[in-house]
Amino acid sequence: MGTVLKRWWNSDLCWSWRHAPVAMVATVVLLLLLAGSFGAGWVAPHNPFDLASIELLDALLPPVWEDNGTAKYLLGTDSQGRDLYSALLYGMRVSLLIGLASVVVSMLLGIVLGLLSGYVGGRVDAFIMRVADVQLSFPAILIALLIDGVARAAVPRELHEVIAFPVLIGAIALAGWPQYARTVRGSTLVEKNREYVQAARVIGVSSPAIMFQHVLPNVMGPVLVLATVHLATAIITEATLSFLGVGVPPTSPSLGTLIRIGNDFLFSGEWWITIFPGAALVLLVLSVNLVGDWLRDALNPRLN
Repeated sequence: MGTVLKRWWNSDLCWSWRHAPVAMVATVVLLLLLAGSFGAGWVAPHNPFDLASIELLDALLPPVWEDNGTAKYLLGTDSQGRDLYSALLYGMRVSLLIGLASVVVSMLLGIVLGLLSGYVGGRVDAFIMRVADVQLSFPAILIALLIDGVARAAVPRELHEVIAFPVLIGAIALAGWPQYARTVRGSTLVEKNREYVQAARVIGVSSPAIMFQHVLPNVMGPVLVLATVHLATAIITEATLSFLGVGVPPTSPSLGTLIRIGNDFLFSGEWWITIFPGAALVLLVLSVNLVGDWLRDALNPRLN
């Protein structure tokens, strides 16, 4: 185990990370946010969504450093008496889960279509790329809104909360697959003319096996970088949808939902209800973007 860690510590990627202070700080911040969100059950002092623990008399309390603030609620409370610090941790976990799930689905769909388009070519390539071009001509948020609206109109209203998470993940994923498809297609067009692919054809390896066993491992570098950057976009898209009221259900609010709730109290003096969720969203997205930018530069051979 020590040898593996030493080899990783001396690798080119780790050396690049150690010599990038911005990436190091962003990585530490991101790890702290991940630990706090996914460990919210142990880190959060309260369960903000347990109705039995909510005290309405503690509603709209300011942060601890303000007048009338209390150490029991470090960042204050919302209009229902929920601890805002705990709500941030639980809400960030929802945002991260939706963002990660949508990126995985979008990446899988884009990889399959990109491999098929680049390897097969012809009419298949033209059709897939024209669909991607049409979709890229619209903002991702509009595509997600359209898919979410169609899905909600197709099912009864009493099932809206049940399908909220799958629909939201699918809407964000379907809005982001063209970027992966175009990236994988470009790399596949280069790789399919390499000697190892031609050798695999000569010995009778099937086309699906060539695409997924030989070509795919050689095109994953740009895809992983794109997935890191796309995670930040997916989190912002989810927050936007939730802010507009078409995202996650109120029983499992995300950062976007917390911002929307706090926006109603922004001009009445309770600024902390919306400022802190907004700051948490900015910090999360910024750290993901900075790590993604470093990873893109570290894996780019032209910059090394």
